[in-house]
Amino acid sequence: MLPDACTSPTLTVGQLADRSGITVSALHFYERSGLIRSTRDSGNRRHYARDVLRRLAFIRASQRVGIPLAEIRTALDALPKRRTPREADWFTLSTAWRTRLDDQIEQLTRLREDLTNCIGCGCLSFARCHLVNTGDAMAAEGVGARRLEPGTPRPEPFEGCPLGA
Repeated sequence: MLPDACTSPTLTVGQLADRSGITVSALHFYERSGLIRSTRDSGNRRHYARDVLRRLAFIRASQRVGIPLAEIRTALDALPKRRTPREADWFTLSTAWRTRLDDQIEQLTRLREDLTNCIGCGCLSFARCHLVNTGDAMAAEGVGARRLEPGTPRPEPFEGCPLGA
């Protein structure tokens, strides 16, 4: 008989999945990625310390605000003895990530505005678009996306565009 999830010092992968709401396959992926660790019993079954639940909550909260897994892993690896994050750790990391998130919000806002304006015009071509690329001015700047980068100057609306007045 398996130990009860409430009294055992460890959780099986199934119990961890049930308690965290994260699929077993995602837990295996997190383990392969070095985000969580398990021990193995004599039957080679995985067992997780209970504090992995807090670590998973940290990972999911970080993902929800757009932090990539590689950056989350770096943050977790920086903790002393790879311990589980505490409230003070979250505060420190979230403060550091705030500027990055503010930049992402600005970038997404610009994308939303450009998308709305371009669909309103109907041409759907950055090469011909009078709103975001008057006279194909971006061609002189070289290839690649530049309008979505934070701090990129906004073009003046084209006089002939119905959205430009």
